[in-house]
Amino acid sequence: MRILMAGASGFLGNRLITGPLRGHEIVRLVRRAPRGADEIRWTPASGQLALEALDGVDAVINLSGANIGDQRWTPAYRRLLRDSRVEPTRTLAEAMAKHSSPPATFISASGINIYGDTGDRVVDETDTPGEGFFPDLCRVWEAATRPAEEAGVRVVLLRSGVPLEKNEGFLKPQMLPFRLGVGGPIAGGRQWVPWISLDDWLNAVGFLLEQRTEVAGPVNVTSPLPVTNGEFTKAFGAALRRPAVLPIPEFGVRVAVGGVAELAVMSTRAVPGVLGREGFPFRYPDVRGALAEALADR
Repeated sequence: MRILMAGASGFLGNRLITGPLRGHEIVRLVRRAPRGADEIRWTPASGQLALEALDGVDAVINLSGANIGDQRWTPAYRRLLRDSRVEPTRTLAEAMAKHSSPPATFISASGINIYGDTGDRVVDETDTPGEGFFPDLCRVWEAATRPAEEAGVRVVLLRSGVPLEKNEGFLKPQMLPFRLGVGGPIAGGRQWVPWISLDDWLNAVGFLLEQRTEVAGPVNVTSPLPVTNGEFTKAFGAALRRPAVLPIPEFGVRVAVGGVAELAVMSTRAVPGVLGREGFPFRYPDVRGALAEALADR
């Protein structure tokens, strides 16, 4: 397949290209001068993407978006979080809607936190979005794909949980405190963590791209066995062979990381209804096995 990818230089994009998408022809969208035939320049902030970029393209994968965890969520950074997701998504969708022969598939990132704080209630793709900054962001983010859907493109919305990888994302900032034995449950540890192994996340994207062409709409890309923060903390400490009993109060999280604390204390007990019905084979459904794989030396 010829696949046009936005966000190819990021952690997940790189791992997709060297993993499940190996062997496909990948064309990267970049915001600088192209360095080869496999790159095309675009300016999503102003909606600029030449329609020729979609010529002969079978699928588009959109992983654009500023990192949610590496800065404080000031008002300016909240705008960046929103704009860096919505503008690229809208630019791609509108270009597909205008193309005379658009790609068959558009796989676009979203977030599992679209459901908001659900407490102990289990949610799947049939549930409606919640309330708050991140659910509102995800709602607008997903809505930006509609021009492509209305043009007949199969749109898949990746409502991704937390992929586990020791050098990236959710685990990276926790590695040092847990190795030092000062990690512990956050805000009581009762909130549910919608996690997924990195291996399963990557394979799920490949599965949705190639094996189940009838699947469209939102897809929860999470483990079928969510755990509470307390359970996750215990498993993480055990995997590192370190104690993990020092509680971190909610106000401490907010002082340390600001707005991202909204996600750290949010309880989202989401399950992968679509992937389950389609028979996706999870390799690491249990958090202990997933953490062992994520922390393994390679």
